[in-house]
Amino acid sequence: MKLIDARKDHYRKLAHEEGYRSRSSYKLKELHKSYRIIGAGHYVLDLGCAPGGWTQVAVQLAGNKGKVMGIDTSFVEEIPGAHMMKSDICDISITEEILSFFGRKINVVICDLSPQVTGNWSVDHSIQISLNYAAAKIMDQVLEKKGNALFKIFDGEYSDEFYQYVKKKFTKVKLKKPKVSRKQSSELDCICLGYIS
Repeated sequence: MKLIDARKDHYRKLAHEEGYRSRSSYKLKELHKSYRIIGAGHYVLDLGCAPGGWTQVAVQLAGNKGKVMGIDTSFVEEIPGAHMMKSDICDISITEEILSFFGRKINVVICDLSPQVTGNWSVDHSIQISLNYAAAKIMDQVLEKKGNALFKIFDGEYSDEFYQYVKKKFTKVKLKKPKVSRKQSSELDCICLGYIS
């Protein structure tokens, strides 16, 4: 238990020192290092972006020629180089605003979505997976061919169903548990490369 706490504190401390809003910033950095999810000049949409850790990393990776938009139901403080929007991803009409901001289809969709956790894992899991389906609907409207996506998944009875669903949409799909993730965490990351349709 002490080891887990020590590692958790290490990433928390590092995030604080390096100016990231969450330890999950390091999860995205780690996944990107292995899979090159976001390239320089990429247009990136971050769904479920609060508190903004992934958005900060996306801005760094996309660089000056890139464009980043973060969406969450919670208010998120402005992040230099990103456009923040308070909205519900279950409202499919936001796709118009997304495409209007970017001016074209985009290269990457990243989703670190979590519901208000109840403590009942099967309930939390099913809500979280349904949020991912809502995100995938938006992705289908805004992601260009050969684009990439990343979904956080609460592992449980519907995980494989969602994995199979996205597998049909990309040339390569991988499930990973990054080293940054807590050992006891049941979260996985679904890396989707090369959007087909």
